[in-house]
Amino acid sequence: MKQKIIVSTASITDTKLRLEISEPLQGLKPGGQILVDSEQYSFVYLMEDKDDYTYIVIPEHTWLEIKTALDTSLSVWLTGPDQSIELVNFQDELDYIISNIKGNSNYGNDMVAKVEEIFN
Repeated sequence: MKQKIIVSTASITDTKLRLEISEPLQGLKPGGQILVDSEQYSFVYLMEDKDDYTYIVIPEHTWLEIKTALDTSLSVWLTGPDQSIELVNFQDELDYIISNIKGNSNYGNDMVAKVEEIFN
């Protein structure tokens, strides 16, 4: 079974967006791909280890900071208790996902409405 790690907070510094989690990141590397969980109103960034993927769940309560990071082209970093890792391809992937969600009822009307409200 794939592990899910939920982002607890998002914060912006002068140069980056930090997505904070409570689990260690040892052995994980960025997968460079984002999925959508429209039932939980979340984006999911894929991290890889030697055997499988770990899902980094990015819930709706972090989206305002993510929007700011997208608008200002900040790098995005996942920060655990042991280290921080830059999430490669985050901006491009999220831009692509958001453009697909807008006006697309396949993601569910609530998800579309939430994405359009924040990312317009």
